[in-house]
Amino acid sequence: MERIEKIIEMIQNNGADSFLQHALALEYIKISKDDEALHQFTELLTREPDYIGSYYHLGKLHERNGRITEAIAVYENGMIIAKKLNDNHSFSELRGAYEELAL
Repeated sequence: MERIEKIIEMIQNNGADSFLQHALALEYIKISKDDEALHQFTELLTREPDYIGSYYHLGKLHERNGRITEAIAVYENGMIIAKKLNDNHSFSELRGAYEELAL
């Protein structure tokens, strides 16, 4: 919990920071606080939809919770953003995760 508390403190001191919010969501996943992780990823991607790294982890979070339709939608949206950003590595990761579910 100490890492979570430190990240929350940094966010409170520095305002909205996508990197810190992404890190916070990952920490919540590690301790199975999936609702909190979902909230952080959703808030982050609403504020900064180009934060490409969160799409993969959000999709996996949905998968873990049996929300396959939501996971597929997240991967599809992430692939669109990755193409827009010319981020071939992220596109490939998202496509791989998408193909495991959709095909």
